[in-house]
Amino acid sequence: MKKKYISMLAAGLCITMLTGCQETPKDTIVKQKGADAVKSYESAETATDGLLRESLGAPMHYTNKASYEGGGLVIDTDADVILPEVKALSTYAVSARAVNQELIDTVSDAFFEEATFYSAYTYKEWTKEDYQEDINRLKKYKSEGNLDPYDMGVDENGQPQFDIDEQIAWAEQSMQEAPDEITKEEVKPSFGMKYWTGKGEERTEEVDEDSFYGVAETAQGTYDYSVKYGLAPDIVFSIAKDGQKATIDSREFSDWLDTACVLGSEENGENRLTEDEVKGMLDISLEDARRVAEEKVEKLGWGLELYNWDYAVYHHGEGGVNRDNILDAGYMFHFTRKLDGTPVTFTDSYGGGLEDMDSTLTPWSYERCDVIVGDDGIQKVEIFNPYEIGEIKTENVKLMDFDSIIKIYEQMMEVSNADITEYENNRTYHIRKIVLGYSRIYDPATDCDTGLMVPVWDFIGGFDAITDDYNVKNNGEYSNQSFMTINAIDGTIIDRELGY
Repeated sequence: MKKKYISMLAAGLCITMLTGCQETPKDTIVKQKGADAVKSYESAETATDGLLRESLGAPMHYTNKASYEGGGLVIDTDADVILPEVKALSTYAVSARAVNQELIDTVSDAFFEEATFYSAYTYKEWTKEDYQEDINRLKKYKSEGNLDPYDMGVDENGQPQFDIDEQIAWAEQSMQEAPDEITKEEVKPSFGMKYWTGKGEERTEEVDEDSFYGVAETAQGTYDYSVKYGLAPDIVFSIAKDGQKATIDSREFSDWLDTACVLGSEENGENRLTEDEVKGMLDISLEDARRVAEEKVEKLGWGLELYNWDYAVYHHGEGGVNRDNILDAGYMFHFTRKLDGTPVTFTDSYGGGLEDMDSTLTPWSYERCDVIVGDDGIQKVEIFNPYEIGEIKTENVKLMDFDSIIKIYEQMMEVSNADITEYENNRTYHIRKIVLGYSRIYDPATDCDTGLMVPVWDFIGGFDAITDDYNVKNNGEYSNQSFMTINAIDGTIIDRELGY
């Protein structure tokens, strides 16, 4: 996705979210949500002998196509209806797992057997050789007439955001003070690690009170390893193999990306990636890769299970993902937990957003565990906010029937996109999966690290959007994006980006 495309698409997505947060009209069929609504959850009077699909009247597939705003908004629902094979669902108390040395050790031991850890501050310090390579590269760009090699553009005054001459001068000065070799300072993954900043008389000692930045040397390769708890209660563990990064410009953007938005999109035209091309880059089978991921996650001891998987590619540069800028490929595995045989539904949303920039609430993002495995093992791991599941709050909770949920979905998709034609000429949603599973909700105004696991319906797919400046097309076939989340108990709308 090019920069312009990203900014436009982000604007479109923001519009969707903002309109989704507008006040519900008086004639809608959605009840207001809040603490009082949660207290009113009740158990079903009698237990059913059949599975939920039968008791809720849910079909195997649901199809409906509706047009609004003079054809400017189309909701095309052609979706498999996915339910757990259980007879009943309950609600559960949930809280953030305690963040302490034991938690850090659990993750470290699970993913790094017999590893040696070093401080990233000294391990990643540039040597004279590193600066010289950077200088040579920048001078080569300049000789070729490429004064903006990182596509940073200009500021509001028309001045370049990236001054190549200034950067060359800075690198030449820094090289004079750089060491000939790096210093490998062995450490233990933990908070409170000390490090030094500045040079000469300005050199001062600092302490990472709520984070850890390290490098792990293993028999499988070298990994960057960080633990971040600066935005408590959110905690994030990040693991990334330091392999392909060494082959490209260190200033150039590079990262792993799941291919859901790439394979389902028509962006990049003839140069866009195909599933067969991604498969052709892999020398490890899905089964073997899955085994590697599951063995690591099982060692965490949290009861996480594989939910689904996707292909992933390691790309570099600002020009979007295409066959010209991909360096590697792998499989991305998404893990969630199950409660009485029913999984927590995985979506693209991280949760933990704020309703506006002036909010003083403390957000809490969802639990998440994603593992990428390539030909030579683990490539990247991200773990967010592990949960502690508590007691059952409402056993065999009473759920709304499928027809009632569909009525809410169809009406609220229209309401939440009521002004979409003010920003886009046309938008067509392609809903491809309707899923009943668990999600966590909470009240950040009351408590930012405890909540409730409740059954919800998610409506997952993609969309086409047309404006005067861009044309986005995504058929939703590979998507994990939920465009509507409905509480299966009382029909209230849950904002996936906020988490409640």
